[in-house]
Amino acid sequence: MNTSTAATEAHVTVATIRTWARRGVIAATKTAGKWVIDATSLARRIAIGTRRKPAKPFALTAEHCTQLGGRRWQKNGMDRIYINDWAAFAGLDVSRYGTGSVCGATFAGHDIANGRAARMLDAIEKVWFDVNDGRLYARHDGADAYEIRYSDGTRNTVDLLARTFAGIKSAAVAL
Repeated sequence: MNTSTAATEAHVTVATIRTWARRGVIAATKTAGKWVIDATSLARRIAIGTRRKPAKPFALTAEHCTQLGGRRWQKNGMDRIYINDWAAFAGLDVSRYGTGSVCGATFAGHDIANGRAARMLDAIEKVWFDVNDGRLYARHDGADAYEIRYSDGTRNTVDLLARTFAGIKSAAVAL
């Protein structure tokens, strides 16, 4: 079979088939300047791709949250772990003066105004993990669609809440 037929069958590009042939991943011979692909070898290579196991779903637990610096709180049947440094998980890096005011801030590697950083910190009041149902929650004010203007003048709308939750989960996976 030729490279275009093999590419269609394997759901890859012709360039990928040629690379596989050159590297010996599939059995192929070059006849009159064109690759002739062995069908059984190609079928074995396709089977390798389908054998991959899907990734196991990750479940955030109370142990993960405490290892990330969370503080456990229990009262009246509620069992929560509060994550106080949520801004770091969202990608917001803030430095402060001795008075507590923001003296410099970056978000996702871009400089932002100090006032904008302070408003971002105020947008999410609390982030916690509920141990009873295994979910993350937050008390926020408009953090699901937050507009950011960077120091270079570009603007971006960010789901600060989703970014925070994703940062917490990815940090827990990395533990």
